[in-house]
Amino acid sequence: MTRHRRRWLVGGALFTALAIVGTFALAQALRTSAAPARIAIQATPITAFDNRDPSKTRFGVLEFRGGLVLTSADKAFGGISGLHVEPDGARFIAATDNGSWLRGRIVYQDGKPAGIADAEMAPMLGADGKPLAGRGWFDVESLTELDGMFYAGIERVEQIVRFNYRRDGLLARGEPIAVPPDFKTFVHNKSLECLASPPAGSSLAGNLIVVTEESLDNAGNHRSFLIKPNSGRVERFSVKRSGGYDISDCTILPPGDLLLLERHYSPARGVAMRIRRVPLAAIKPNALVDGQPLIEADLAYQIDNMEGIAAHRNARGETIITLVSDDNFSVIQRNLLLQFTLVGE
Repeated sequence: MTRHRRRWLVGGALFTALAIVGTFALAQALRTSAAPARIAIQATPITAFDNRDPSKTRFGVLEFRGGLVLTSADKAFGGISGLHVEPDGARFIAATDNGSWLRGRIVYQDGKPAGIADAEMAPMLGADGKPLAGRGWFDVESLTELDGMFYAGIERVEQIVRFNYRRDGLLARGEPIAVPPDFKTFVHNKSLECLASPPAGSSLAGNLIVVTEESLDNAGNHRSFLIKPNSGRVERFSVKRSGGYDISDCTILPPGDLLLLERHYSPARGVAMRIRRVPLAAIKPNALVDGQPLIEADLAYQIDNMEGIAAHRNARGETIITLVSDDNFSVIQRNLLLQFTLVGE
């Protein structure tokens, strides 16, 4: 048995165990105070993505820029599942499994991520000003900005909550939006992993794109929706499921594509991730859409439970894709931040 296959088998066993360990840890990590708090995040650089060939930087149309292993003594840190990176490529805001905001600034050195500064965490609040987690709305899995408002998808309760973050920051109060009644038929804990908002000028502008993790239609594909939050209009489509992968997040790749971050698990292989590119023009009511993979990686690479994706353009005009992982508040997983440049097109 090869060394890498042994690592995959160990990784598979750990992934199974985290469901138990992480659930207990999550209960310990819920914030009860509404006040934002500064936290210290330690960052250990990841200089190579391929464990077998540290000199390799090119992976298809993506080039590895660098990464970080993130740790903190703050008990609420971890479980990063939804990510938004601001246009400057430094400031970010994320949502976590325990119903918390995490925001901060990525520090760069020679164009590579080198640390996290100005980090703050706060509970996501409901309309009453109390933490959403206090009512059991804490499994936050997706995050996007539409028309200056932030929308978060919360599994288990199958709700999408809107926040005026640009006005109120970490003290923004969440307002649930109307969602279709068929949200109640989603598979438990396998639903609202993907929220994205097409750019202005797109035929889909003004919609939220919703793609479910593993709530499948009768043909075995991911049930997906176009929701106009202000009108309540809903259209349905499907994303083709392939290779045993499930959706773990998504983002818009300007000007006209949807990037799907996907995750696969098997006892033999362990955890794997894939990024698939879907043309926005293909997304129409009742359509079945598919796209080409940009990258696929397993535990032979520096990955973990990858659950957040964002895209931005830097001052040089390069398109940067940022990924984060969800450690499930488990000591056997890692919080990673990885960055790639889109090249070769």
